[in-house]
Amino acid sequence: MRNLSLALDWSVNSNHIVFLLAVEKGFYAEVDIDLTVQSPFDDNYARTPAKKVELGISDLALCPIESVLSYRVKKSPFELVAIASLFQKDLSAIACTRSSNVQSAKDLDGKVYASYNARYEDHILRSMIRQNGGQGDLEICYPEKLGIWNTILNDKAHATWVFLNWEGLMAEAEGVDLVYLDLASAGVPYSYSPIIAANKISVLEREGLFEDFLKASRKGFLYAKNHPEEAKEILKDLMPASERSIDLHKSIVMTLEAMGDKNTWGKIDMHKFKQFMDWMYHNKIETADIPIDDLVFNSLI
Repeated sequence: MRNLSLALDWSVNSNHIVFLLAVEKGFYAEVDIDLTVQSPFDDNYARTPAKKVELGISDLALCPIESVLSYRVKKSPFELVAIASLFQKDLSAIACTRSSNVQSAKDLDGKVYASYNARYEDHILRSMIRQNGGQGDLEICYPEKLGIWNTILNDKAHATWVFLNWEGLMAEAEGVDLVYLDLASAGVPYSYSPIIAANKISVLEREGLFEDFLKASRKGFLYAKNHPEEAKEILKDLMPASERSIDLHKSIVMTLEAMGDKNTWGKIDMHKFKQFMDWMYHNKIETADIPIDDLVFNSLI
């Protein structure tokens, strides 16, 4: 068996269903892959998934696509590449408490935003506010990553970045009334999150292994498409017990729909990615000129 490790970006949720099913149904084993799934709870999110790849702790990471740029422009560059996307449709949004009276992006001025402290995150939010008529005067707090959602539930922050198919449905199940700001509607051409990222050198050296991983993962996706109730039961057994009030059927349906179909699963549209990168450069969120073709390894799908 060939060993691979995958660092998840959060506690087990519907975003991870393709991997969970591929493990459960033996799709990785069929291609001689023994996959280890690493949870951020293993180290209380002391290291991000992408950082684990840089350090050699993980072979693969789930992270936002802008992470591949972030690792290229840091003081000691690391060749992190995107090899696939989980979603074809963005399911993320900015969740705001009803008490914050936020109706549009400009209303975030003066509000407290609970940040994951990603390299570009705060700059993206401030640019979004400014292009919608605000000043970008956002107050940022940095809670422990695994406690960020609780800052919204407990009114300790006014807004944070969430996934509608998970935190959005958790809020619905718990009767928490939130307002959601869609990034595209606010003029941010956000492209892909999460993506599957890896060390470029490792991908080049073991291209067949990573290709087989993606084939087995795609098979997990197709199985989930055809067996959503079984997917729900497998996820229910693996997710945190504290989150089981969520409407899992609804979450699975939303997730699988956004993942595309048998022809599009995993693909990264370079035009869509370029639009987001151009927006980042236009707003001076990043100035280093990194060719986008060097950030995406698209041939494995």
